Amino acid sequence: MQGFTAPRFSSSARLAGGCIAAALCAEATAEEAGFIEGARATLQARNYFFSRDYADIKGASTQSRTQEWAQGFILNASSGYTQGTVGVGVDVTGLLGFKLDSSPEHARSGLLPSLDSGKSADEYSRLGAAIKFKVSQTELKVGELMPNLPVLLFSDLRLLPPTYQGAMLESREFAGLTLSAGQFRSTSLRDSSNSQKMYALVNDPINPARLARFTSDRFNYMGADYAFNDNRTSVGVWQAQLEDIYQQRFYSFKHAEPLGSWTLGVNAGYFDAREDGSKVAGDYDNHALFSLFSAKTGGHTFYVGYQQIGGDDGFIQVGANTNPMGNTLPTYEFSAPGERSWQVRHDYNFVALGLPGLTSTLRYVKGRDVETGLGFEGRDRERDLDLAYVVQSGPLAGLGIRVRNVMARSNYRTDIDENRLILSYTIKVF
Repeated sequence: MQGFTAPRFSSSARLAGGCIAAALCAEATAEEAGFIEGARATLQARNYFFSRDYADIKGASTQSRTQEWAQGFILNASSGYTQGTVGVGVDVTGLLGFKLDSSPEHARSGLLPSLDSGKSADEYSRLGAAIKFKVSQTELKVGELMPNLPVLLFSDLRLLPPTYQGAMLESREFAGLTLSAGQFRSTSLRDSSNSQKMYALVNDPINPARLARFTSDRFNYMGADYAFNDNRTSVGVWQAQLEDIYQQRFYSFKHAEPLGSWTLGVNAGYFDAREDGSKVAGDYDNHALFSLFSAKTGGHTFYVGYQQIGGDDGFIQVGANTNPMGNTLPTYEFSAPGERSWQVRHDYNFVALGLPGLTSTLRYVKGRDVETGLGFEGRDRERDLDLAYVVQSGPLAGLGIRVRNVMARSNYRTDIDENRLILSYTIKVF
């Protein structure tokens, strides 16, 4: 067991630390106004087992299994705001992960950092902070951030979440309208203690990592979402740029319509992306359309989805993240060049049967028409089953248990059988 590694204090954490003192000195009545009274903190313990078996392996890898087990802790603390025209506050994030079980031949699951020796690190950690300013309904955050944007989706899919270092501005001054803008200068990946430049991830059947070697220290975005019709309808327009690599626009439409005991819904969007600036990664051309229709009654929610990828390239995003498209799953993305895919899904909340806390998700996605560049049409399919339960009472109240089983098959990429077991428990610190 290696010696414990001290948490990494990012430049944003040092900046925010100095700003905390400045804010407290500047506002003698901070506590009365809510700087202390509005403070909240939670600590989540997360135990994560991840296993993937690979068959009919495509590409250079010869690894037949990925399997690791790890324990993580996630601290989220947030102050209130000082009194005055400009409220000042601080958010702090602490992340800590420990290896419980791993071997070099089964490593690289994304739960733990990989060492040059091929082994996974025994532990890793990050500590960061952001200072925040608020005027009326407009808020600016600068420092360590966890954005959740259509063009940069929050992807908390492993032991610890990724974070970004930069600035985010959000304004809700007008009823129903949310305006957003920001810039990120670096990222800390989900399995890393360090920060690094950002890279693009593109779904390319021939060379999946072809853009990963090109990095940028500027991710810029702006967006507008407008909700109306009693918040049952919303539209959005977003623009994003990973400087000198790609730029992307996103248009969204969402609607929910009550119909007797049913609620019908639609979530649709369109992405359009091309190369940017000096084109360090070369030319790029992609557009993607998705639609996900839903029907909810009682404990049941039924979904039908369609997704289509156009242009010369597959879908692009900042790595290593997922995206908000309807048919994108954590194992297969169904976003290769030319791909068309269909989804059927069923969610059930067992509270309708008198079992609160128990939920299930069963979904199946099938894709075809993939331009593999190998002389044949690519096809893939995936079936996911998720079961989750949160203990409702007793000494273990709040304990979450989640089980996922996945079967993914393709004629142009590696077949995957996957199992995950996740235990989580969140404590309210204050």
